[in-house]
Amino acid sequence: MEQLERRQTRHKRKKFRTGRFIFLIIIALLLGAVAYSVQQYRSGQNLASETKLPEQDFVADAKKGEIENFLILGVDSRGEEKSRTDTMMLLSWNHDTNDIKLVSFMRDIYADIPGYQSYKLNTAYYLGGVQLLKDTLNAMFEVPIHHYAVIDFKSFEALIDILAPNGITMDVEKDMSAYIGVSLKQGTQQLNGKELLGYARFRQDAEGDFGRVARQQKVMDALKSELLSPANAKNLPKFIGAAQGYMTTDLTSAQELKIALSIAAGGGVEIEKMTIPVEGTYTFNSYQHAGSVLEIDQQQNQALLHEFLQMK
Repeated sequence: MEQLERRQTRHKRKKFRTGRFIFLIIIALLLGAVAYSVQQYRSGQNLASETKLPEQDFVADAKKGEIENFLILGVDSRGEEKSRTDTMMLLSWNHDTNDIKLVSFMRDIYADIPGYQSYKLNTAYYLGGVQLLKDTLNAMFEVPIHHYAVIDFKSFEALIDILAPNGITMDVEKDMSAYIGVSLKQGTQQLNGKELLGYARFRQDAEGDFGRVARQQKVMDALKSELLSPANAKNLPKFIGAAQGYMTTDLTSAQELKIALSIAAGGGVEIEKMTIPVEGTYTFNSYQHAGSVLEIDQQQNQALLHEFLQMK
């Protein structure tokens, strides 16, 4: 009897851990969709289509210590075998402290891609999928990656409208309309999927892509609140069903997604956020083969990243 109870306890603990992180990945994947580029947005894709992303080659790094890292990517596949990643994030969980941290990597980082000449960081996925991007981040920042998840952007608007049919509350800090397909006025308002995507994509101001990343992180906080809201519990089954058609990952199953969301509904989740490169650690440059790029102080950013993730 005692052995049976111990086995049941271990089984429940395993379910909790697996579910908890799939839930967090859903949050990050939703955020990933907001980096949808202007050209892709104008293409007028059918959000209802369910083009499955291709399976990815992936070799996980060995786990050492208490930190487990998830590579979160947002792409616009259009059913094609190759595409670039406009969103690249590292979701990090410390097993001992239960700290959750999210690192956003700017897509224009000038990166040494193993086996190729240097390009923008988001080109690595185009050239060699998840594994090559993982190898690039490993080499540049000496950070291990243990799991991955990829989402197709075209699901974003539909998923938001399923999750929160009445819109998501956002404080829009300024009027926005240029190249985002919607007109937003300054002030607090309820944004539907199209409007939320437009808000997070806006970059036609002095802050450029850095401002867009800051808005992505702001959207994450709003999405987290919606996912945890009891008022939206009735929408979660449909949301889960729609989301599964657009995700590729090495660990997700439908049942684990359901467990994740039911567990997460019982308590809040705090997420610390960071952007690479850090302010003051980069310069702007341009190359004929790569266009405008961010040349970063790699050693300094690596050290700051390790400090943020509390890597030993």
